[in-house]
Order: sequence, then structure tokens, then C-alpha cells
Amino acid sequence: MRALQRLVQGRVLLLTICAAGIGGTFQFGYNLSIINAPTLHIQEFTNETWRARTGRLLPDHQVLLVWSLIVALYPLGGLFGALLAGPLAITLGRKKSLLVNNAFVVAAAILFGFSRKAGSFEMLMLGRLLMGVSAGVSMSVQPMYLGESAPKELRGAVAMTSAVFTALGIVTGQVVGLRELLGGPQAWPLLLASCLVPGAVQLASLPLLPESPRYLLIDRGDTEACRAALQRLRGTRDVAEELEELEREGAACQGCRTQRPWELFQHRALRRQVTSLVVLGSAMELCGNDTVYAYASSVFWEAGVPGEKVQYAIIGTGGCELLSAIVSCVVIEKLGRRLLLVGGYGLMAGWASVFTAALCLQSSLPGMPYLAVACVFAFILSFGIGPAGVTGILATELFDQTARPAAYVICGVLMWTMLFLVGLGFPFIMEGLSHFLYVPFLGVCVCGAIYAGLFLPETKGKSFLEISEELHRLNFPWRAQGPAWRGPEVTESTEL
Repeated sequence: MRALQRLVQGRVLLLTICAAGIGGTFQFGYNLSIINAPTLHIQEFTNETWRARTGRLLPDHQVLLVWSLIVALYPLGGLFGALLAGPLAITLGRKKSLLVNNAFVVAAAILFGFSRKAGSFEMLMLGRLLMGVSAGVSMSVQPMYLGESAPKELRGAVAMTSAVFTALGIVTGQVVGLRELLGGPQAWPLLLASCLVPGAVQLASLPLLPESPRYLLIDRGDTEACRAALQRLRGTRDVAEELEELEREGAACQGCRTQRPWELFQHRALRRQVTSLVVLGSAMELCGNDTVYAYASSVFWEAGVPGEKVQYAIIGTGGCELLSAIVSCVVIEKLGRRLLLVGGYGLMAGWASVFTAALCLQSSLPGMPYLAVACVFAFILSFGIGPAGVTGILATELFDQTARPAAYVICGVLMWTMLFLVGLGFPFIMEGLSHFLYVPFLGVCVCGAIYAGLFLPETKGKSFLEISEELHRLNFPWRAQGPAWRGPEVTESTEL
């Protein structure tokens, strides 16, 4: 209740969350889901375009290849965006990076909107690549910006809003992509170009809100600007205690340059942080949640849902993730990060087991298709409660100011690479393992739960300085007295 009162008191913080989210992770979820609705229409457009150019139709396998490229260029762009996010966040700051990032959105919307009139499916490919770059930048910079702007007692809840906006974007994209709205054969260019709307909202609102206080003080050395930003974000002029804490954190980083991504792997003092980021980041992408959406249509059809109603049932899957992300946002500061991760992965492993059994028995027992449908919803709910949002907080909380941008580069590259590989390999897994397709994902969920339970330190309610000190002790457990923690090691060649 006290945390809720603090959030209401800091209305500017709430507006910052909304402005950053609508043009940030909302765009990621939105563009991830809207591409499903016009699949057949875009394939027909590709064939018609080719016939207008050459006088003959493309073979089916080449049409499928063009469509696969249109889809796959989104995570490829995300990979480029993740590599760009760190340098942008350091050079321009967190807020300006999000604003400049909308240039990719505007360019992509223009390409989408005029692609059919120009008779160019290549414009769709380039537009998807640019939207991927935009998503790659925002997926890294937004949680960094919000995590650095929030007070420590609300940091987890504020950072979790990135997952809430992702789920909201997925649901909104599913709704807007309905045949009755923009999912029809004539409206699909408008559907793809509608990504301009969230970008315009962010461009209109975010310039009115403050920059990250930590960036202003530690990276820019501007104490007065930091004080002004804190006063606006907290809704009070009494920020002396928090400013003093930030100055101590800045003093610990004094003389340290921003580290490069590959240098994080070389530091003994960052070994547990990097390992946690890689293991849990990989687990989130390899746990099978994204493939549930791909398999949902056939599961609903097997359960007897009429073909024309399947699109509405799929909206329910997005609604489940949104609901669970909101619940996780509310309870994270009470239950902690580690419990949500262990519980989320544990539940997902259980539901994956039941789902596998239901698929194996659906031809022999009459109620199994309905059990499979229930498992789809339960699996998505479990994912949203823990891994979906908590994993994104790790780079913010486990790394200090000098290593945080590089950590987000690693996290982003890992996420988009895994997303690309899973999307590429899932059809073959589905064909090769048949009803046992979720067994590999089940194993990933079990490993994620074990690692989070045994090796991930709890960061609930701790300042960044306290977290850094605890991680230093964990990274040097054999030293009884241990070297006193004086902040990150000074590294001379660490500019991004």
C-alpha cells in the first residue's frame, strides 16, 4: 500500500513509465503480433507483384521463402538494435535514445504504407528490418531508463512495467489485426503502418519528462539537473537522502570508464552477474513460451474451436500474459525476484509435462484436447508471472552504472539471437518430436528454476550500492577478510 501511495505521489514517474512504455516495449509486442493477421494477404501480394514484373507466378516454396524473410528480418533488426542500444544510451542519454529511436519507426511506417502502391515487397522487408532495430534499442534502453529513475522500493515494480507494455502490445496487435478491423485484404498496409501511432504518442509526451537521475549525476556529473529530475520524479523537494546515496554510488564509480560488452566476461568481479544474465536470459527465450503462440491455433482447432473463432481464442492467450504481468508487477516487491523466477519456471515445467501427456492421449481420451487448451493458458500465465518481467530487471540491478549499458547489449544480443534460432528451428522440432515437442523446453524450465533458486541473489529493496557489495562478496567467497569493495575496477580502454 505504501508503495502504491509513493507511485501516486510521484505522478511524473507514472507518466514517465507510460511515455517510455508506449513507444518502447509496447512497440515490440505490437509488431510481434500484427504480422500474423495479414500472412495470406502479404503472400498473395508478393505473388501478384512478381507476376506484374515478370509475367509469371512465383513457385510456392519461393513465396514461402520471401514471407520467411519478411518475418525473420524483424529479429535480425533487433540484433542490430541491441548492439546500437549501449552506445546510444551512453552518448545521448536514456531519454534521448528513446526519442531518436522513433526515426526508425517513422521510416518503417512510410515503407509499409506505400508498399502496395509502389508494388514492392522489398519495402516490407526493409520496414520489418527497421522496426526490428527500433525494438532492439527500446527493449534495452527502456528498462535501463525506468530502473534508474525509480526509487529502490519501487524499482522492481517499475521495471516490470516493461513486460506489462509488451503484453499490452501483443493483445492490441491481436485485436487490431482482426478481420473486422485492419486484418482484411485491403487494409493490411495500414495495419503494418499503424506502428506510427505509438511512436507519435511517445514523441509528443516523453520530451516533457525528466532524464534518468543516475545518468545525469554519474555519467554527466550534473548535480543540479539530477536534483531537479529527482524532485519531479518523486513529487517532493526533499530528495537529499536519495541524492546522497546517488553521490556515494557515483563516488564508487569515480575514475571508471564505461565498459565494453566483451570486457564483462573478463572480470572476475562480474562472473556471477554475467553468468546469471546469460543463463536466465537464455532460459527465457528457450523456455517455449513464444512457440506456444505458434502452436495455439492447432491446439484450439483440435479442441473443437471453430476455425473462424480461433482468432478470438488467440486473443485470450495475449490477455493471459497481460494479466499475469500486471499481477507480477503488483507482487514483485513483496515476494522478491528469485521466488517469482523459481515459481514461474517450476509451474511452466509442470504445465509442459501435462501438456505433453495431453497431446499423447488426445486420440484415446475424449477430454484431452480441452486439457491441452487449459495448459496453453496456464503455461502463458506462469511465464508472465515470473520470467517475462523479472529477467529484464537483471541487467539493471546486477550491474553498476559503468557496466549496465554493456550488460544490456549482451542481454539484447542474446535475446534476439535466441528468438531467431527458436523461430527457425521450431518447425523442425515440431516435425521431429511430434507430441513430445515440449520435452526440450521442459528441461530448460527445470534448469532455469534450479539456477534461480541456488545462485541468483535476492535484490528486493536494496540500493545499487548494497547489491554491488553483496555480489562482490559472492564473487570472492574464499577470502575470509576479502578486499574491501571500493567500486568497479578502473579499466583504461573501456569506451563503447
